[in-house]
Amino acid sequence: MFQEITSEGNSFVIAEVGQNHQGDLDTAREFIRIFAFEGADAVKFQTRNNKYLFSRDAYDAPYASENAFAETYGAHREKLELKLEWLPILKADCEKYGVKFMSTPFDEPSLAALLDVGVDILKIASFDLGNLPFIQRIARANKPVVMSVGGGMIDQIRSSVDLLLGHHDEVAVLHCVSEYPCEFNRLGLENIETLIREFPGCVIGSSDHFNGTLSGPIAYMKGARVFEKHVTLNRAWKGTDHSFALEPDGFRKFVRDIKRVRHMIPSKPADDLGKERVFMKLGKSLVAYTDIKAGDEIKLDNLSGRIFNTQYVPVRESNRVIGKRAKRDISKGEPVQYKDLEA
Repeated sequence: MFQEITSEGNSFVIAEVGQNHQGDLDTAREFIRIFAFEGADAVKFQTRNNKYLFSRDAYDAPYASENAFAETYGAHREKLELKLEWLPILKADCEKYGVKFMSTPFDEPSLAALLDVGVDILKIASFDLGNLPFIQRIARANKPVVMSVGGGMIDQIRSSVDLLLGHHDEVAVLHCVSEYPCEFNRLGLENIETLIREFPGCVIGSSDHFNGTLSGPIAYMKGARVFEKHVTLNRAWKGTDHSFALEPDGFRKFVRDIKRVRHMIPSKPADDLGKERVFMKLGKSLVAYTDIKAGDEIKLDNLSGRIFNTQYVPVRESNRVIGKRAKRDISKGEPVQYKDLEA
């Protein structure tokens, strides 16, 4: 899928909802509707079985953050989770709006639930990079996989990639810096080029937590073709991920600018140069600055430029005229034409 989609310089953009839906089904569905309209190719959620994922003491630990939705960490996480019975609804909405349904399973029960509902793409979070037992279970599902490599060493990335490629080649590896938010001078986008060299069997991309849009076009120019960006409906909402996420208009511009980059690079066809509308309307044509007699050599002092309704010899072609001899008398102010010049 990724190789086909990103051929010929195309891009694949993922709207990462994460848990910015605030644990509300209607809000989660609104994310799909809005960000599909704004250009997402996939809408991604996160799926956890918190009582399986966290030890009892971690689950019951007090949580006093300003972004807390409950007094203990486990209760806080439960407030923000998608209920399993919502997954088929979200999957159907993604089909309705023409985007891929994507999620990050953080544990084996969540992986099983996503496979049961027919998830389109599985995400391996940076937290599970190098977690080969879990990656093996994901790889065996034979679904397209996107993997972020935030905080990972090259040997950890390579062992994870090799395991995935041992099952199928639908693998995208995303450069990522695990800082929330990530300042512009910490993005490290040159690492994309390293990943391209090291993993030619994968499509390389970028997942960033930068609060702007410029990272997308720059990553594209470095070779990224799959992009993941956190999204929100309101940056002011309570929660850790809203402040650096893109609101709908910001995401629209992120997608737009990424998709524009490949069209900005090629040189303009030489045959089009000088034929731009502005030159056809306001471009100067060569005229005689002085009377020119038949047989006279055209010199710099003989020429000037004026604007006509019909363009004759453009002034930028004066180098092709200077040094030629006039075949006829050309009066001062009269256009100089190639037919008036000796070959």
